[in-house]
Amino acid sequence: MGKRTASRIQKRRESEAAASRGSKAGTKKKKKAAKRKRATTRRKAKAVERKQLIWGVFSGSLKEEARFPYDQREEAEQKLEQLRAKGKKSYFIQPIKEVITTPLPSSDDEEEDS
Repeated sequence: MGKRTASRIQKRRESEAAASRGSKAGTKKKKKAAKRKRATTRRKAKAVERKQLIWGVFSGSLKEEARFPYDQREEAEQKLEQLRAKGKKSYFIQPIKEVITTPLPSSDDEEEDS
């Protein structure tokens, strides 16, 4: 025959007794993990993209018909009216944000100053 297992109550009492003995004996506490320090390397700052706003005249099929600088909205509206008078297609004006690409100064200029 097999061995008879102890009841749940007896098992619980044993575990509580073992826990109380462990706490009285001054068990070692686990040390907290040290916080990880951040890397001291610096990241390169992202270059800010400069953008300009221009007016675009588009057809109903999203084909760009013309572009105008931001301060020439009246000319863009005139172009819109011309296109609308031509045929049955629909046209509209929409602002476009365009990235400004500026050339970097050449290294030759720096050498001449030195």
